[in-house]
Amino acid sequence: MKREMTGAKMVVQALKDQGVDTVFGYPGGAVLPIYDEIFLQNDIRHILVRHEQGAVHAAEGYARSTGKPGVVLVTSGPGATNAVTGLTDALLDSIPLVVLTGQVPTFMIGSDAFQEADTVGITRPCTKHNWLVKDTEKLAGTLHEAFHVATAGRPGPVLIDIPKDVQFATGTYQGPKPAASHYQPPVKGDLEAITELVAAMETAKRPVFYTGGGVINSGPGASQLLRELAEATGIPVTSTLMGLGAYPASGKNWLGMLGMHGLYEANMAMHDCDLMINIGARFDDRITGRLDAFSPNSTKAHIDIDPSSINKVIRVDIPIVGDIGHVLKDVLKVWKSRGRKVDSAAIAQWQEQISEWRDIRCLAYTTSESTIKPQYALERLEALTKDRNRYITTEVGQHQMWAAQYLGFEDPNRWMTSGGLGTMGYGTPASLGVQVAHPDALVINVAGEASWLMNMQEMGTAVQYRLPVKQFILNNERLGMVRQWQELLHGERYSHSWSEALPDFVKLAEAFGAKGIICKDPKDLDDAIMEMLDYDGPVIFDCLVEKHENCFPMIPSGKAHNEMLLGEAETQGVIQSGGAVLV
Repeated sequence: MKREMTGAKMVVQALKDQGVDTVFGYPGGAVLPIYDEIFLQNDIRHILVRHEQGAVHAAEGYARSTGKPGVVLVTSGPGATNAVTGLTDALLDSIPLVVLTGQVPTFMIGSDAFQEADTVGITRPCTKHNWLVKDTEKLAGTLHEAFHVATAGRPGPVLIDIPKDVQFATGTYQGPKPAASHYQPPVKGDLEAITELVAAMETAKRPVFYTGGGVINSGPGASQLLRELAEATGIPVTSTLMGLGAYPASGKNWLGMLGMHGLYEANMAMHDCDLMINIGARFDDRITGRLDAFSPNSTKAHIDIDPSSINKVIRVDIPIVGDIGHVLKDVLKVWKSRGRKVDSAAIAQWQEQISEWRDIRCLAYTTSESTIKPQYALERLEALTKDRNRYITTEVGQHQMWAAQYLGFEDPNRWMTSGGLGTMGYGTPASLGVQVAHPDALVINVAGEASWLMNMQEMGTAVQYRLPVKQFILNNERLGMVRQWQELLHGERYSHSWSEALPDFVKLAEAFGAKGIICKDPKDLDDAIMEMLDYDGPVIFDCLVEKHENCFPMIPSGKAHNEMLLGEAETQGVIQSGGAVLV
């Protein structure tokens, strides 16, 4: 039905028609007409953040934990440029976002007006698509198209730049039209290629499922199909950082995360497999290590919704373009119709080899009675929260890798982290977005003190909206990952990898109106964690940990998967020999 209304009202009406219930934003002159329309309605909740970067990360947390697009509203100029880091983060991690920015009036564009910036030009490289709408008559159609583009195919962020006069002007509003877009990426995979993959699975002796965030982006059905396929075939499953939870950590075929700080058994399986089936991952450099030595003797298959990801980094033998859920459904159907065949004896032998690698206990570390080891802190956090309705966000650094190693995820959409861009400052606002989407859940942000400080102002948002997020800070008073690389690769020259002026986090929490907890003795840790969990409000938990602990396993830059540094495990009877690790 066509209706006459202002551009500002069109924006709010389109959000309602798209099922949006929450907008994260920060007002300014160029978006005041839209904010006025938000004030005049009660269907959409607006969360006032403290910084536009925080708005985008909060929307990412909302999107990643719900599967729905996150929505952001910011003003022109610095409002838009402050959103760029979040947009790039979402682009690299395939997070669906719709970002609305204000712009100076159309007749002032190009005049260097107050708070003018070429937002479309600036954000073109860091969005899936963007628009500058100069005609109010085209605004409604563009808004609906934006939601379609953000969510169809490989998800990602989109941006609409809306001049202020377009918001004031009157035009004709039309609701969303099904299948009206020219952008219709294929979702069904090629049946011939799927049959070729099934044939390879039937004869493989050392197969591996290498899964990524694409499984989660495809929806819960894709994760269920992956589980069914893994259980039916006995093929082991590993995952990227972004794919954790697609297959349960308690599953009998689970190898753990692979890559630079992945588990020994996962990396060795990837190196020695004879059939590597990539499901919704993009062969990121943190995963592959040295390209010419990556899974060197395997037949490689790659299932991905994005055709540009196929053969971009690693040449594959069996490319399949399509939505993960649709393709896995067809893989199962074809496999069952051909007699449910696998080389069971060979796969059982392969699982025995994996068990031997697992026995090396690559996550072993030396405990301490006087100092909290970061690994121990996360082991206790896991033990005390694993049975709760829990969502985890992280900042970026050592703590992020330890969280991926020591926390277990049974379901998709429970793990929110910055993968491709590695954005320090992501976790705190992301935890707010998750908590807004899941008000009754336990939301914990695992942080390092350096990352946490980058967007600490969002604690004000947490307090204002009574969001009981728990900020679990592993405080080593160092830029931990930078310091680790300086120790291992730069002759222990610790150039600017620590701060000599950290705040008192308990006082800081109290200044925001939150609860502050500090813990430095391992004997007190469980009680302190329970105090954090039992408090019905936002908490900053300052966990003082060993300052110079390194995160292992680690594949050094330019090395292959079977050339891992094992750290503590190497001092417990494990030795490196000719590229292999022997007990």
